[in-house]
Amino acid sequence: MKVTANGTNVFGMPLPDFSKIALPATNEHVLARTREGFEKVKSASVGMTEALRETYSSNAKSATDYGLKIFELSSANAASTLDFMIHLCGSKSATDVLTLSAEQTRKAFVAASDQNRELWTLTQKLAAETGEPIRKHFNKVFHQTG
Repeated sequence: MKVTANGTNVFGMPLPDFSKIALPATNEHVLARTREGFEKVKSASVGMTEALRETYSSNAKSATDYGLKIFELSSANAASTLDFMIHLCGSKSATDVLTLSAEQTRKAFVAASDQNRELWTLTQKLAAETGEPIRKHFNKVFHQTG
């Protein structure tokens, strides 16, 4: 709404003077409770920021450990495959090829089982470490606001 220089709107009607309106005493109580609520929200926000900071830090380390384990397992698998290929090239008969292939398959199955177990353990650790700071801070914040 456009206001003219003499304190009226464009239709020539005077605008209300809100400076003369006094708040009832009960509103001061409401304002105090509102301020208290805002302080709780601010405290909760600070707590959750800290939780996210801790979670990110923990998650970054665990994710790095997981990635390094993947590289380690990939390297071991590649070395095993290359060893198999070298032995396969030295085979003198079809029986040797079948024996080497069966042995390689058995080794690969055992290795995959062990590797999956290692990766599952790292995944569980990552999940637990990621969730713990959040759980801790949520509990703290909700107990403060309750």
